Amino acid sequence: MENMPASWKLLLMLLLVLTASCGRVHAETLAPSPKPLASVPALSADMRKVAVLKSQNSTQNVQLLNPVNLSLECSLTADHNNLPNISAFWSQDGREIPDSRLTVALENQQYHLQRLFYISGEEMLGSYSCVFENGVRADFILATPPFGEVRDKPVVSYVRDFVVLPCKMEEAKPKPLSWRWFRGNKTHKEQISEQPERFQIHSEERKSKLKVINLTHEDAGVYYCGAVYAIGTTMNPIELKVITYQEPLKPFIGILIEVVLLVAVIFLCEKRRSKKNTSKGNEENVDQNNIKLQEEEKGAEEGSSMRQRKV
Repeated sequence: MENMPASWKLLLMLLLVLTASCGRVHAETLAPSPKPLASVPALSADMRKVAVLKSQNSTQNVQLLNPVNLSLECSLTADHNNLPNISAFWSQDGREIPDSRLTVALENQQYHLQRLFYISGEEMLGSYSCVFENGVRADFILATPPFGEVRDKPVVSYVRDFVVLPCKMEEAKPKPLSWRWFRGNKTHKEQISEQPERFQIHSEERKSKLKVINLTHEDAGVYYCGAVYAIGTTMNPIELKVITYQEPLKPFIGILIEVVLLVAVIFLCEKRRSKKNTSKGNEENVDQNNIKLQEEEKGAEEGSSMRQRKV
């Protein structure tokens, strides 16, 4: 170092200073920054639903057509205890949502709970609930627009005939994007594809019809017409019963048999009564004849005794 020129010494000192400064800047960059104590990120929601609660539960039906950022909010009015804070959580279809339990502070005599949900598809629909520690809850039922009229009686048709199953969405409800038909039960449904010789589907904006041709007993069951929206499908069940032409006659045949049996019983009773009356009349005639003979015999005996006295 002593034999080095002064210019080199100056350059070396500058390099050492720069290296120390860079190391200090790098160390400051890697140091963890403290978390804000009370910062709450702003919620950007396409739809907002609020439930105001006191001491009773609440239920709201929320109709959805498209995927949406949905803000659900619950405001619980404080009771006479006025606790400074209470615990609460969110649940979906009766199951607690992980990491949703938190402590809610009392502000302006209310406990306010809010959460943003992204409802992306049909699997996200269902029941969402905010539940407070005192048991008070608000339920938000997320679903596609329901059918106004649901048929409660089955459609009846006959073997080797055809049937038309109708389905309609009311004018007051949002117009579906398309229609689909299914067959099955609540847990398993099989979509029906159009087959000219068996299944024919005719759909318009607000209504759809399924025509089933050449019916058999196997075609009986529950059919579902589906009004399709971007977020999901609304199902409407229609029960189909397939019977033979003889089945409607069975009640009348039963009634006819009962009438024939009743007439036969009445006829037998009348016949028995007439025989009884005839035998009773014969007995009365025999008794009358016997009385007459006895009177005649008595008269003859009296006449003979009078002749004997005269002699």
